[in-house]
Amino acid sequence: MQNGMRAVVVGAGIGGLTAALALHRRGWHVTLCERAPEAPTTGAGIGLAPNALRALAAIGTDAARAAGTAVPAAMGVRRPDGRWLLHTATADLASRYGIPPIAVARPAFTAALAAALPPDTIRFATTVTTVDHATTGPLVRTEQGTALPAELVVAADGIHSPLRRGFFPSHPGLHYTGETAWRTLLDAPDLRVPAMSETWGRGERFGITPLSDGRLYLYATAVLPAGTRPSDPRAELVRRFGAWHDPIPDLLDRVGRLDPAAVLQNDLHDLAAPLPALHHGRIAWLGDAAHAMAPNLGQGGCQAIEDAAVLAHLLPPGDAPDAQDAVPAALAAYTAARRARTDAIRLRARRAGRLGALRNPVAAAARNAAVQATPTPLALRGLDDLFNGFRLPT
Repeated sequence: MQNGMRAVVVGAGIGGLTAALALHRRGWHVTLCERAPEAPTTGAGIGLAPNALRALAAIGTDAARAAGTAVPAAMGVRRPDGRWLLHTATADLASRYGIPPIAVARPAFTAALAAALPPDTIRFATTVTTVDHATTGPLVRTEQGTALPAELVVAADGIHSPLRRGFFPSHPGLHYTGETAWRTLLDAPDLRVPAMSETWGRGERFGITPLSDGRLYLYATAVLPAGTRPSDPRAELVRRFGAWHDPIPDLLDRVGRLDPAAVLQNDLHDLAAPLPALHHGRIAWLGDAAHAMAPNLGQGGCQAIEDAAVLAHLLPPGDAPDAQDAVPAALAAYTAARRARTDAIRLRARRAGRLGALRNPVAAAARNAAVQATPTPLALRGLDDLFNGFRLPT
């Protein structure tokens, strides 16, 4: 019989993998159930802001060593004609926050997290259907007919979280932000794009992020009814953004040569309201399952990483003699530590999206003028609560 505390983590995204790694390093025996048949090899990029890098460091993970570094010279917001509305040197961010953000490809980052786990921790093609609260602890049941006993379950099963729906049936669920988004990764080393940028039009945005492996992460958004799917997404991108500033036309020309499956499209949702708690019994929710937020602040994955670090910190070591009795109080402390911060960021991301998606020309012009008139130190000060907000509870 296996000694020590057992945790079942549901979902092998960034939050689930980080939680599994953090718990493993706290001495827990971890099983990670992932419904996909294998690890992803395609996808998008993720920016790891200073708060996420500090959370990773708290669990003993060096993200730069794991997935490489990509620190653009600058970042900011532009108009479709290329004029900068806001332009910040990355060195200023590093000076203010002690560490610059890095950008990595999601598949490479998740692979690095998975590689740090013991062999056979992850069970692919394993769909969790429910969690029973037996008298001896949770029993995780899967579509494949297995039953996994545990002292803790971590629900990191994504934005459409079946476990969230099952245990919070009265919650209103997801809220459509009004925008759809296209994302892809592109090899374009000859372009040598030096800056991370987001360009704002009227009801449309286009983002360019250099990644650690030399590729570019591209994303674009447009205000559209939910479920709208152009027959040719690459042609749709050219139609909307092909006349915007360089290097967007060149990038779109190269996107047109990609396999259509390499261009992802997802409608953007966030959680319609906060969960009443981020735990129920011996189940803890984290990441999108707990507080799905729009990507407008680049904090979705970062907050999932913070969740994982805080959860593992509050839980007892897996070999502690009274560990099982300490779990309920630890999960209550987790809700207390994370619920207010994550909900505030969820709402802030929603407001930022509304600002970026303005379609009225007068309102959009006023927005641009306000952003351009904001001094850089003041703009950076507005990021302090995000980038300096990670703390491990005492």
